[in-house]
Amino acid sequence: MATLLEQLRTMTTVVADSGDINSIVKFKPTDSTTNPSLIAAAATMPAYAQIVDDCLQTARKEAGEGASDETVAALAFKTLAVAFGRKILDIVPGRVSTEVDARLSYDTEKTLEQARDIIAQYDKAGIPRSRVLVKIASTWEGIKAAEILEKEGIHCNLTLLFGLHQAIACAEAKVTLISPFVGRILDWYKKDTGKDYVGADDPGVQSVTTIYHYYKKFDYKTVVMGASFRNIGEIEELAGCDLLTIAPKLLGELDAKEGELTKKLDPAYSKTLAIEKLTIDKAKFEEMHAADKMAHDKLKEGIEGFSKALEDLEKLLADRLKTLPKQ
Repeated sequence: MATLLEQLRTMTTVVADSGDINSIVKFKPTDSTTNPSLIAAAATMPAYAQIVDDCLQTARKEAGEGASDETVAALAFKTLAVAFGRKILDIVPGRVSTEVDARLSYDTEKTLEQARDIIAQYDKAGIPRSRVLVKIASTWEGIKAAEILEKEGIHCNLTLLFGLHQAIACAEAKVTLISPFVGRILDWYKKDTGKDYVGADDPGVQSVTTIYHYYKKFDYKTVVMGASFRNIGEIEELAGCDLLTIAPKLLGELDAKEGELTKKLDPAYSKTLAIEKLTIDKAKFEEMHAADKMAHDKLKEGIEGFSKALEDLEKLLADRLKTLPKQ
């Protein structure tokens, strides 16, 4: 009998959620996503020291004679995620997601500036825009930036998404893809209620299912990529979702398990559901976000966590630079 991973590939696009290129080689996903925490973790691995060092040496040349280590590290930081992305694109046949600095999440103009810089780096490397998704946090400001970028032919992945209001705003902005965070939603409810949840009762699974049905009911082109899984049970409950981005550990578990995998999400079924269509403007977005304590808490926490990972990475680069000989 086929493994769960083999069956999942027939109904859902499987994406690797990792900055570890060796894991991506092993599981052969269609696409790959990264985030600041994953890039920071990968940057500390000996296997990727050369990528880090190359970025630092290139930045040192660009910064010019006399530039401080902090200036050089900041320049290298701007190119490191793209350097990992380019390596990943040598392996996967599809797309890679590269994230805008989380510290810019509430600034539309600065998000636009960095997103354009990211895509310019890929353009310069000869990589078509169809193979790159720029990841942006699902704040109102981030969604508005993505709306502009999509009109410029820059495809976006809206991340740190926890509520239906965020998902609808993204769809109306015509973004390419959203990443609702299944496991982080589960974490919040477990902490809030003291209960455990399994299968279809998992609130993260329920959130993604609701979003999926809404999108398919109203023919939105934006696709749904479930993310941030805590166990393979969550993945099994979302079989049939457009895409699922899965960490290497859980890919391994899916690949080791046999049994019948049932397709749980189907657009034809979504069409039969009675769903109220909502229009989300800024005021409605803010009202719904304030009312959804889980989404409010997890978005704030996620931005803070990714920001901290970036600060740690900047320090790592500055420290690493001190050990490199000047060329």
